[in-house]
Amino acid sequence: MIKCHLSRLMGERKLKVADVARATGLYRGTVSLLYDETAAKVDLETIDRLCAYLGVTVGELFEQVTPLPDLSGATAETAATKAPLKARKR
Repeated sequence: MIKCHLSRLMGERKLKVADVARATGLYRGTVSLLYDETAAKVDLETIDRLCAYLGVTVGELFEQVTPLPDLSGATAETAATKAPLKARKR
């Protein structure tokens, strides 16, 4: 799961959603979704504008709180599916 720290960052700076939307040119609804952590997806331009305005890095704005599963250990089944394909003879 990805956690968005926009509400904390805005609180530290005493900013309102309307302030951020106006300053960044983003829709107020977009900022609200991120503030409330209900956004399903985020455009890279949105992330860039927020980071630039707040003076933070992407890692300070977002945090991965649930680790991804370890996909490095391949089982026999997954190893077989990742094996190089061989050309068929006609």
